[in-house]
Amino acid sequence: MTGTTPPQDLDRPHDLVGVGIGPFNLSLAALADGVPGPLAATFFEQRPAFHWHPGLLIEGATLQVPFLADLVTLADPASRWSFLNYLKGRERLFPFYFAERFHIQRAEYDAYCRWAAERIPGLHFGHQVDSVRWNPERRLFEVDFTQLDQDGEAAALGRAYTRHVVLGVGTEPYVPEPLRPLAQAPGVPVLHSADYLAHREELLAAGHVTVIGSGQSGAEVFLDLLRARPAGAERITWLTRTEAFAPMEYSKLGLEHFTPDYTRYFHGLSEQARGELLPRQWQLHKGIDAETIAAVHDELYRRTLHGGWPDAVLTPGVRVRTAGRVATTQVELHLEHVRQGTRSRLTTDAVVLATGYRERPVDRMLAGLDPYLRHDAEGRARIDEHYRLVLDPSVTGAVFVQNAERHTHGVGAPDLGLAAWRSAVILNAVTGKEPYPLPRRTAFTSFGLEAREAPGIPAQGRKLTPLVQQ
Repeated sequence: MTGTTPPQDLDRPHDLVGVGIGPFNLSLAALADGVPGPLAATFFEQRPAFHWHPGLLIEGATLQVPFLADLVTLADPASRWSFLNYLKGRERLFPFYFAERFHIQRAEYDAYCRWAAERIPGLHFGHQVDSVRWNPERRLFEVDFTQLDQDGEAAALGRAYTRHVVLGVGTEPYVPEPLRPLAQAPGVPVLHSADYLAHREELLAAGHVTVIGSGQSGAEVFLDLLRARPAGAERITWLTRTEAFAPMEYSKLGLEHFTPDYTRYFHGLSEQARGELLPRQWQLHKGIDAETIAAVHDELYRRTLHGGWPDAVLTPGVRVRTAGRVATTQVELHLEHVRQGTRSRLTTDAVVLATGYRERPVDRMLAGLDPYLRHDAEGRARIDEHYRLVLDPSVTGAVFVQNAERHTHGVGAPDLGLAAWRSAVILNAVTGKEPYPLPRRTAFTSFGLEAREAPGIPAQGRKLTPLVQQ
């Protein structure tokens, strides 16, 4: 028998309760559905349905990972929840074959995930998890939740008991401090790129638009606005704190930073070494893909064909010091060029903040576990190599995390390409078996002079002989 617990069966103890249903816990649910033997797994999500970055499903925008980075393929290519099986069921497999697209559009990835979310058993949308506690008498976790009605209001309270918990609550848009009061107030549009499509018509009608942030989202928003505004009257400014509108590292060996081998290497570094390394790796995940950079330049160049330059300003190395309203219709940004040490003002009619995302805080949800949690020198949760929060030994269950472990596992934590592998690691740990055998080696690069072996997986390749001082 395979499969997860039916949705109505919440009273008996579960093997696994997932909190949040984004791509990562959706991957876990898909792979859990294929574990041999009954695995009692249930997942809760407060939203009424699955949606993946709906505000950034800009026409033509593609994923930055290949289609093989779906929910399951890199752990179980034969799974019925693969992207290729989704295409087959839609009778689109041959068209996809002839399209020869390795990177699919974001809208198609969203549609694929929604297809899976509507069919994978054990998923509960409209359920908000309020708290997670350890019950030492029952030796189980208690997960309290609120069932929401169609308007998002509380309809009923419930509790599930489980041996293990997986937190996959995702991230939330980050708004820099100087712009938070404006983003929270009505009137002049100051919004995060996560809400771009919902305000696109308003932005196109604005006299002047400023985009802040140099990552992929900033580039896509700038390009979309540029294409839609009239030549010679674009009136767009693009600002970023980084030194350049830089391409993302996408070389073959560079991509090996998103392999299990690198993840194990990074986890084995000292806390200090990890903290020093992460900020220097921004171009691995915060740059712009080369095709988008080329498209921006091509569009700007096209607008010079009949003489003149487009009314677009692209300036890196700039930070926003403060911001405020001018009357009720405009925003004034106080800018500083970090290298020049110069300051200026910019008056604009709308601001789009492509300023990234931060891990969604779970302190309130996990307040009942606080006495059991172990923290590092920076006060962050300690996370072991199996993605488990390090808890007091008296807790016999485990709390796993998804996309909350960049400080312990490196830049691959939010990467879709590692989703299926991480889900397999978690399920292997939950079952105490190996329903998903893990690869022995995943990179040509040997990270470090001492190979760090994965639990239960022998190291590959020739070992280096350590130097000995005479």
